[in-house]
Amino acid sequence: MVTVEPGNVPATFEYLGQTAGSREVEVRARVTGILQKRNFTEGGTVGQGQSMFTIDPAPFELALARADAELAGAEARLAQARRTAARLKPLIEAKATSQREYDDAVSAEAVAEADARTARAKLNEAKLNLGYTRVEAPVSGIAGRALRSEGTLVSGPEVLLTTVTQVDPIYVLFGISDEERLKLNREVEAGRLTLPKDSQFEVSLKLADGSIYARTGRLNFSDVRISGATGTSETRAQLPNAAGLMRPGQFVRVTLKGAQRPAAVLVPQRAVLEGPAGKFVYLVNDKGAAEPRPVQVGDWAGESWIISAGLKAGDKVIVDGVMKIGPGAPVKVAAPDAPKDAGKGPPGAPAGAAPAGK
Repeated sequence: MVTVEPGNVPATFEYLGQTAGSREVEVRARVTGILQKRNFTEGGTVGQGQSMFTIDPAPFELALARADAELAGAEARLAQARRTAARLKPLIEAKATSQREYDDAVSAEAVAEADARTARAKLNEAKLNLGYTRVEAPVSGIAGRALRSEGTLVSGPEVLLTTVTQVDPIYVLFGISDEERLKLNREVEAGRLTLPKDSQFEVSLKLADGSIYARTGRLNFSDVRISGATGTSETRAQLPNAAGLMRPGQFVRVTLKGAQRPAAVLVPQRAVLEGPAGKFVYLVNDKGAAEPRPVQVGDWAGESWIISAGLKAGDKVIVDGVMKIGPGAPVKVAAPDAPKDAGKGPPGAPAGAAPAGK
């Protein structure tokens, strides 16, 4: 027998989820050229900034040398124009030359300065393009399959070379049905359920082999939209994965922890019976007899039912031997430390109870 004592009960929710990389980035070349070399292992780890492909740099080295020479010529012409303008300045002040000749010299200096800036920009562009012949990993993660082989002409960003998936942290995607979400909202409004602050549930995972993933995480996204195809809203959790144990695409069981059911009534599952009118339990009434009581059950909590209606604090629920008794059967609760054979009543009395009047 158990005496009903309402109390706070942790509430957990379980869903089927699938892992995904926290970042999935496409790797593309920024310049056109011949793919000269692949510098990574497919399916292996790469670090941010690591070289993944090399595009033939020879044409870009020539372009850089040409831009450097053009800049040198532009700077020489600028220096000559500045000397000419400086030489004419005292002459125009002494009225020893025409205003037009001086104005032409000043204009030539400005044009030469603009040409030098243009040549310098072309040089910087040539340096940038040469640097782009080293195609680098944009993030750290797991490299995908190479989609282009050595010797292929790569026409710039239009061609996808491979992908890099960041797996630390790892994302877990799962859906919460619209029906369940509405049910939870109703329970919260009724005071039967309290959620963690800002819905920051603690998230744990059960892997395909039944083991529990050692690290826990938190929810970091919940979509307000309901999918027309599945009737669920997408929810996402983030968990640390420094060891790389979790890989994108795995199916896992997602458990959300942190909610509470205040003043919940728990009854062992074996004490709850099914009758024509629904579920019920046997109580010990004031006369020491078994009395059936209809109940409404909610979720499971371990090996117990959460009773949402039908019981109150202080009710005495018969747990063992309920299949052998009927309404009105006399019962007497045995002492907790009584011998195993003590207190046994006649056939039909529950275990742990003695017949009344003995």
